[in-house]
Amino acid sequence: MNAPLPASTTREIAPELARSWLLVAATRPETFDDAAASHADAVVLDIEDAVDASHKDEAREDVIRWLNTEGNSAWVRINDATSDHWSADLEGLRSAAGLKGVMLAKTEFGSQVEDTFNRLGARVPVVALVESAIGIENATEIARAKGAFRLAFGSGDFRRDTGMSADREAMAYPRARLVISSRAGGLPGPIDGPTVGSSHPILREQSAITVSMGMTGKLCLQTDQTPVVNEVISPTRTDVEWAYEFLEDFDARGRIVRDGSDLPRLGRARKIMQLAEAFGVTPNGR
Repeated sequence: MNAPLPASTTREIAPELARSWLLVAATRPETFDDAAASHADAVVLDIEDAVDASHKDEAREDVIRWLNTEGNSAWVRINDATSDHWSADLEGLRSAAGLKGVMLAKTEFGSQVEDTFNRLGARVPVVALVESAIGIENATEIARAKGAFRLAFGSGDFRRDTGMSADREAMAYPRARLVISSRAGGLPGPIDGPTVGSSHPILREQSAITVSMGMTGKLCLQTDQTPVVNEVISPTRTDVEWAYEFLEDFDARGRIVRDGSDLPRLGRARKIMQLAEAFGVTPNGR
């Protein structure tokens, strides 16, 4: 098991590597500062499902006001492209100084990502939140759309849409589709759906499933979930030790490839070391 990782306030994690994506209800602006100071790799201020339709305008203004305060920055989950609030979200956010990117709710088509990207001035990355059977079927189209940055899995809405259970076996197909589509679209690994509840053992178990499926991030609903997710999605110290020793041996023998297994192991070792450096994980005893 890895030692606790540094807080995000001391280590900036690139969004393409971000493990924990903390959703924060935009109706509670008093929590924004605490979320930004948490262990979350990425903070997502939520003006979609977390906000009743009658309070959308007020919540949006609170988010914009916070983003325009010096030193503040975050992602924002915006309303879906078919909603009455999508245009207002884009119009308000396009000039927000601290906007890192948007998470587009209920993405079902690549054109929705492109339209969002273009309306924001073609400078703001778009995480496409896929939450339906149609979205899963069009995942590769979405991943290849201009402006697409990463895919994310809205697992709760997907289950409501399809009637599928939350079991690992039932969710294997949509997770695999997002992983394969991300690869086909040249994107980083996708972001898995959240774990509901306060049980850290269950969160740890479900985060391990995230990793086993090839996903590289996870939505979080509470700040205390973020260090657990960060730890499980990071390479273990044992993995880092193996990578260090493999690369050391590879250099010592003149970087000569001995057999067909060397190149895959070399790629894995380099990837582990890249992540270890980004996340501050050191080999055992070094």
